[in-house]
Amino acid sequence: MTTSARAESAASVKKTPVSTRRRRSILPERLHVHAFLWVVCLIVTFPVYYSVIVATQTSSEVYRYQFLPGNALADNWNIVMNIANLGQYMLNSVFVTLVVTIGKTILSLLAGLAFVYFRFPGKWIVFGFVLITLMMPTEILILALVRLVNGFGWGSNDSTAYLALTVPFLASATGSFLFRQHFANIPAELSEAAQLDGARPLQFLFYVLVPMSWNTIGALVVIQFIYVWNMYLWPAMAVQGQERQVVQVGLRTLVSSDTGISFGPLMLGAVIASIPPLLVFVVLQKQFMSGFALTRDK
Repeated sequence: MTTSARAESAASVKKTPVSTRRRRSILPERLHVHAFLWVVCLIVTFPVYYSVIVATQTSSEVYRYQFLPGNALADNWNIVMNIANLGQYMLNSVFVTLVVTIGKTILSLLAGLAFVYFRFPGKWIVFGFVLITLMMPTEILILALVRLVNGFGWGSNDSTAYLALTVPFLASATGSFLFRQHFANIPAELSEAAQLDGARPLQFLFYVLVPMSWNTIGALVVIQFIYVWNMYLWPAMAVQGQERQVVQVGLRTLVSSDTGISFGPLMLGAVIASIPPLLVFVVLQKQFMSGFALTRDK
């Protein structure tokens, strides 16, 4: 063995205890961090776990604070689906939410296209008005919207109730601003090349901009779907009767009864009502997480 080989062998022997001591010094710190994260996850998920457990219990089991599943799941399901008719409310919410989400996305795409690639008088005034509406929540405008809907004769317990639930929310200042910022970060050379190729504005939108905007579209879909699905105040004020109501208002029928609050059916209804937005978030979580990374590299 040469002198250089012996030196390398000795160096490797000397390095091994140092690396071992280093790993031993790092390992406890990592254990503390992971233990802390596990505790945080348990704290966050415990209310969800307890809601699922309560959904399977009777009222007496709920008041005994049991943390194991009960035997009343079938009875609670019968109350929620057959007596409270939550299934019909779910279908109404799915229809309303899909219409509003798709309509908002399409109109937001068109608004972003107009604000970035079109020149017209007062464009910046219109865009400033859109930004102002971002600071005006629905609760501020709700009385004016109710008068407007009643003036059109919408909101009764027929098909016009869907018009009252969808039409006032088809325009989205958030979506218009989001797509305007996104399109502004796309190189202008693409628009010039599309014009040279003879592409019309809508062709440029659907064949060039939309394929480059799936992350932004996914983020907007998640936000708007959850927002519309969780609406309570507007449907409760705008729609008369229960046949066309949405699921959040339908849950109100499970809150009180002659014998008091039935927590089992109420929790089961809440769990069922939370499944559609959860599925949408799971499916589009990748687009949602990267949808706001509006850079030129996107």
